[in-house]
Amino acid sequence: MLVFMFPGQGSQFPGMGKELFDTSRMFGPLESRIDRIAGFSVRETCLNGDEETLRRTDITQPCLYIVNALTCEQLLATGKRPSRFIGHSLGEYNALQAAGAFDLLTGLSMVTHRGQLMARQREGGMAAVIGLDEATVTQCLAAIADVDIANVNAPDQLVISGSLKAIDAAEAEMMKAGARAFIPLSVGAAFHSRFMRLAAAGFQAYLKTIAFRQARLPVVANVTARAYPATTDPGPSVRSLLVDQLSSRVLWAPGIAHLKAEGAKEFIEAGPGDVLTRLVARIPPASD
Repeated sequence: MLVFMFPGQGSQFPGMGKELFDTSRMFGPLESRIDRIAGFSVRETCLNGDEETLRRTDITQPCLYIVNALTCEQLLATGKRPSRFIGHSLGEYNALQAAGAFDLLTGLSMVTHRGQLMARQREGGMAAVIGLDEATVTQCLAAIADVDIANVNAPDQLVISGSLKAIDAAEAEMMKAGARAFIPLSVGAAFHSRFMRLAAAGFQAYLKTIAFRQARLPVVANVTARAYPATTDPGPSVRSLLVDQLSSRVLWAPGIAHLKAEGAKEFIEAGPGDVLTRLVARIPPASD
């Protein structure tokens, strides 16, 4: 079983997509519409934007969404035929688009709006915890207010998200518990945590205007680590899971473990970099 994986924010880099924009059959005819929706030239920003610009959430999300989509287009053109899709945070929108839940421009509208809402939330920060499992990190955070687990990226690699004071307090607890490293991340806010609830409320209102189609292939959701429900009316479940994703932990490792238990043997990263590929190698199949 072949799985396409789509990366999220953090995988971007200056120059990404340079081998895709001119060769894509999809991008050229849609470029002017893509730029109108994003509010800037996606090609120009990807190719010539500096690292600081590309770290901006409202810039990164539309750019990465398009580069992921063009990478997927290129992979399909080589004859690759996936059976499942999964995406990390923002990448989940690419997974849904690739599965036919909505078209490219609808997805771009959603991630542009999502990025703008998230960029307005400027409180808090995030840190990666290396060398502890989810249960130990949960125990360490039990006595610290205003901090959540944001990502379960591998069995021993998690990300926490919360107030800057809480992140500082968490470092001592994690190192005392045996963490190999505690790495503050260069982000503008506490993503995938309780601090995103205001953004989630705004996004919920926006998503009421979006129509969703039934996906042609299973897409594993970050919130549940299971496939989106296969229903004739997918709108309610897709909206609910995408809204919840903003303020919930990304269950990346459990999602990959579930896919491996289902029989997935090959995972291809449809986007810039190889962060997800390296994580997948460290995740064993689920035992249940």
